[in-house]
Amino acid sequence: MNKMTLTLLGATVALSQASCNAQSAGFKKLPSSLQYKLVKDAPGRTAQVGDYMEIHLINKFKGTRKTDTVMFDTRKMNNNMPVPVMVQKPGFGGDIAEAFPLLSEGDSIVLKTPIDSVLKMGFPMMAGVEKGKGQTLDYYIKVVKVRTQAEMQKETADKASKQNVIDDQLLRDYFAKNNIKAQKTASGLYYRIDNPGSGPALQTGQQITMNYTGKLMNGTSFDSNVDPQFGHVSPFTFALGTGGVIKGWDEGIAMFKKGGKGVLYIPSSLAYGERSPSPAIPANSVLVFDVEVVDAGAAGAQPQMQMTAPEGHSEHDGHNH
Repeated sequence: MNKMTLTLLGATVALSQASCNAQSAGFKKLPSSLQYKLVKDAPGRTAQVGDYMEIHLINKFKGTRKTDTVMFDTRKMNNNMPVPVMVQKPGFGGDIAEAFPLLSEGDSIVLKTPIDSVLKMGFPMMAGVEKGKGQTLDYYIKVVKVRTQAEMQKETADKASKQNVIDDQLLRDYFAKNNIKAQKTASGLYYRIDNPGSGPALQTGQQITMNYTGKLMNGTSFDSNVDPQFGHVSPFTFALGTGGVIKGWDEGIAMFKKGGKGVLYIPSSLAYGERSPSPAIPANSVLVFDVEVVDAGAAGAQPQMQMTAPEGHSEHDGHNH
């Protein structure tokens, strides 16, 4: 045999061995290169394209020496809360979305994607990554919930309705205890205007530059662009009314003019709801923001400085950056 024939034979043997190892470990193959093993197969309707799932996911890189490197763990990244994903058609061979229609609520699955496949999709050549060595990216998935789009919308609305009652009572008690007079909008937002500011009313799309400090109802500050302890003492600029910040900000800041100062008391449904962006903000937290409108630029103008907080909120993805 010539050298090329030996090389091809060796590769074939290696692939055959990898296939046998996977099968012996209970793994099966999907039409692409994705391998899977159902660790727990709970009864129930399997997910369909367009459904929403809530999952815990650990992603590991398994190198040639069989050592695992944890790439990410959603429990650690999301305060032990499951992350929402929408079931979509796979975008490439080895896309883990290919396995989602196998899963129902309560299932657990392990997926293996060959490194050679993901390298073609731009996976970085991190330390230890080698082509043709049978290395894999392994995904450990626990399915917490599976909901149709209609079920998700109804569940979200029901939860928000119940939480709004709880939040409103918390705020009323807070105002009574601290002798605060605040006004309420139809959405459930409370606000206090200490200085309305001057000039024309703020308009949707304007670049609004702010100073702010965000607190929990117990007085603990979780973010500020005027307090050095948070490491970003710079004006925060955002486009008003475009969803770039939480709903309570888009509504509340619009009630001020340039130079205006006051306080926003934001129920959780107008803030981050049950999906907190930070361990400093517990789920379903009512937020209190001291705010000052420093400047109001033209609609569509580019901000001079853009900070990362406060982030926007979406019903499905948790955050909208």
